[in-house]
Amino acid sequence: MKNYVIETQHLYKRFDQVTALEDINIQIATGEFVAIMGASGSGKTTLMNILTGLDTATEGKVILDGVDAAQLDETGRQRFRAEKIGLVFQQFHLIPYLTALENVMLAQHYHSIIDEQAAKEVLEQVGLGHRIDHRPSQLSGGEQQRVCIARALVNQPPVIFADEPTGNLDEKNEKLVLDLLQDLNKQGRTIVMVTHNPELGKLTDRTIFLQHGKFLREEKNIRL
Repeated sequence: MKNYVIETQHLYKRFDQVTALEDINIQIATGEFVAIMGASGSGKTTLMNILTGLDTATEGKVILDGVDAAQLDETGRQRFRAEKIGLVFQQFHLIPYLTALENVMLAQHYHSIIDEQAAKEVLEQVGLGHRIDHRPSQLSGGEQQRVCIARALVNQPPVIFADEPTGNLDEKNEKLVLDLLQDLNKQGRTIVMVTHNPELGKLTDRTIFLQHGKFLREEKNIRL
């Protein structure tokens, strides 16, 4: 029997008269690398926001690592995000006046822990041990994204969510970031990636397709 780290049950999201998500039932096992794909307006970003506790569902359950996020208030969702989730964004969202090390340690602050050595170790893990004192303006786009990944890793969350993680990168840095995500998955990390790129989707174990807010289909991928 599989151990599901993410499960949604009859998930709905409505905005006034618009149904953004309709009866979404998905399961993601511990250690899977899953892509969520769909055209603009398919609901993939709305689903990601609900799975990560950045938004709430209108109906249904969102169970992540045994916690039903739908039952949490705003304070509970903040703690939920700090303890259960690592987020990697397309836009990086780094604080410009902080160093790479300080940006990673900022995630620890929200977790009420300050551990400089742990922050250094995750930066070394993503190949940036020599750049810990550099600010974002002194880093390439690929390096900034790797700082984001280090920040997502530092609190040891059960799931890493990556929202178009290579959307702002050139081909070389895209490969570096994707290789890093695949390596993290091989180490046992569960990774959920939203992408519009079918080629990136093929690098995952499974692709979940959404269309007009509904589950369309899923495809298992053969990873080399």
